[in-house]
Amino acid sequence: MDELPGALGTSASLSLRMGQTIFSSAALLFMCLDVEFYSYTAFCFLVTVMGLVIPWSLTLSLVDAYSIFVKCPLHQPGIMLVVIIGDWVLSFLSLAAACSTAGVTDLLLNVNGSHCPARLCGRYQLSAAMAFLSWFLSLASSLFNLWRLPSLKMLIHERTQAAACPNHPPRIDQ
Repeated sequence: MDELPGALGTSASLSLRMGQTIFSSAALLFMCLDVEFYSYTAFCFLVTVMGLVIPWSLTLSLVDAYSIFVKCPLHQPGIMLVVIIGDWVLSFLSLAAACSTAGVTDLLLNVNGSHCPARLCGRYQLSAAMAFLSWFLSLASSLFNLWRLPSLKMLIHERTQAAACPNHPPRIDQ
């Protein structure tokens, strides 16, 4: 079975996951440099979501590194389904958090004068930008893995057919 670049267990996936971890950590860092972010629900939502994205991406980057090291990518549809669902959920949450943070920051800057110092709102804007970049990489990862799922189901189906009919030789794809 040909490996799709960017699917779980490839070096491209490792790069995407490391990028997600770095951008999510940066978003969290820029938001948490000041204690005043607790005043706004959108900022707390961003901190919570990035707090979920960082361990998810870091764990999957370790899985990618292990798969690359042993040269054995994952071929279990059940595991891939869990990864795809987790990626999609965290991708939508990241987008929602980035959009809400950007919206609140814009509102704070433009309502009858500024309601937050320029330095503080600049940090909030950087945090939203890092969250958008993390979301983009998360979306790419989930699309690559979603693209790979049907081919894994076909592979499992072929294996079960070969096990059920031992008189027929297994099909060899070249």
